[in-house]
Amino acid sequence: MNSVIQQTPVVIAERLRITEIFLSLQGESNTVGLPTVFVRLTGCPLRCQYCDTEYAFRGGEYREFSAILAQVSGYQVQHVTVTGGEPLSQPACLPLLEYLCDAGYQVSLETSGALDISQVDNRVTKVMDLKTPGSGEVDKNRFQNLERLVPRDQVKFVICDRNDYEWSRGIVDEYRLVGRCELLFSPAFGQQDGARLAEWVLEDRLPVRFQLQLHKILWGNEAGR
Repeated sequence: MNSVIQQTPVVIAERLRITEIFLSLQGESNTVGLPTVFVRLTGCPLRCQYCDTEYAFRGGEYREFSAILAQVSGYQVQHVTVTGGEPLSQPACLPLLEYLCDAGYQVSLETSGALDISQVDNRVTKVMDLKTPGSGEVDKNRFQNLERLVPRDQVKFVICDRNDYEWSRGIVDEYRLVGRCELLFSPAFGQQDGARLAEWVLEDRLPVRFQLQLHKILWGNEAGR
């Protein structure tokens, strides 16, 4: 058993459709650079124009929780990220998150924020990718979710252009997000110049974390590598 496991969770016979499970460096969020196991669930109701995981929209393989945990534990790292697609599009994602937490992992959830997060286990760090106009899916945002965030959670804005930047600034102000949780501003890969976005953040003294996607700097536009 992996040394990071604190206790053995109750065996649950739930199954989820899984696209892939792999070890990589966390490419973004406040744990960037840390070795992390990614559990990528299949399916997503959104179609963001810059999506780099279209291969996770369909297909996948049904796996029981015990098999998922066995593969995760084999990598022998502390951090686990459940991602997609949109992981919450599968209802069994919720008990999986609890199951991984019970096993002693530090668990984060990457979600679009388009689906209700109210039932996500309180031990899970939520990284919510709020959709900007440039994504093409801004109408899918469920802004009620913002009220459920706590300081360890994060809201990510993927910025495609200046309009996205101004929209994101407006959302930060309208929903009083400064201090509620960590705020991440990222340039859309191949669309928004990172240096220019950094200049906008500095000019406006925005209390946000500017970030680049480390995995894409290292390995290009290949998600999960």
